[in-house]
Amino acid sequence: MPMKLLISDKPICMPEGLAALTVIDLSALTIAPCMGCFRCWIQTPGKCVIRDDAVQVYPLFAQCDSLVLISRICYGGYDTPMKTLLERTLPIQQAFLRVVDGETHHIQRNVAPKDVLIIGYGCITESEKNVFRRLAERNAKNLNFLRHRLIFTSEENLMQVMKNEVCL
Repeated sequence: MPMKLLISDKPICMPEGLAALTVIDLSALTIAPCMGCFRCWIQTPGKCVIRDDAVQVYPLFAQCDSLVLISRICYGGYDTPMKTLLERTLPIQQAFLRVVDGETHHIQRNVAPKDVLIIGYGCITESEKNVFRRLAERNAKNLNFLRHRLIFTSEENLMQVMKNEVCL
């Protein structure tokens, strides 16, 4: 059964009746930074050795068919909660590499192909938007997204963008 996953760095009130949507509020979870130990590749393939809330999230990240990421944009990158989670998805990748458009990227470990919508919010300058576009493009290649789309908005307009894009 297809699963649509929404991961946000802040609480999001979703309307009733969106049963096919799984919502994860990173602000309510405890997710430690990746240690860079690579044990998820060597000692415990596909499983992080840090036992916190990320071990419940990255399998959903891998298996969803559709993904929405909502993050404040800071200095052209994801804010800390989203960046920390994305770094902790390392177990869904393998140590082996593949070439995509002349660049090396990791081979995924049982990851469903997915379309991704990234909603970046905050007071974002054009320069930050350009940096973030490049970051999102590289993440999309490395995480083997089918397609990705970016929307930038203010924090005040975030819920309206959510209604227009996610609650279709």
